[in-house]
Amino acid sequence: MDKVEIADLLEKKHQELFNWLENQPEKNWEKGPINKWSTSQHIQHLVDSLQLLNNALSYPRFILKYKFGTCNRELRDYETVAANYQQKLLENKDKAAIFNQKLKKPTLKERDRLLTRLQIQQKKLQYKTVHISEKNLDTLVLPHPLMGKMTVREIIMWTAYHTEHHTKTLKKFY
Repeated sequence: MDKVEIADLLEKKHQELFNWLENQPEKNWEKGPINKWSTSQHIQHLVDSLQLLNNALSYPRFILKYKFGTCNRELRDYETVAANYQQKLLENKDKAAIFNQKLKKPTLKERDRLLTRLQIQQKKLQYKTVHISEKNLDTLVLPHPLMGKMTVREIIMWTAYHTEHHTKTLKKFY
């Protein structure tokens, strides 16, 4: 998948989420299944995730290379990244639950601002994706809390899948 295809995929996955959110009653924003996140927490989580990645991609490439190294293995495609993520979620349910316990619960008053932030962050990532070199996409690595080190291309593809994963969860349970 080249960088333009990845940017288009990011757009598609986020648009599916925004379309779903538009059709939800505002009263459901702070609600969720028992012992599960509210809709607002899903969105907060996605915003936080995008912002962390955008911040990392704002550093000069030599700093990323110095801090995290370069890729020393075969690149993974979108399907492999998605499958690995699902496997890691199954293997690390307790770790994921602890990691996500402290997530704040945005109120209805914060809804519009948070959705705007989500849109801005995903557009930033699309822009950064298109403007990074193919070489840096495939050689620079970043750490993921569950998946370990991933190339920039893989972590951006994961971000598209991550959005799809949360959209499916919201559609199924909310």
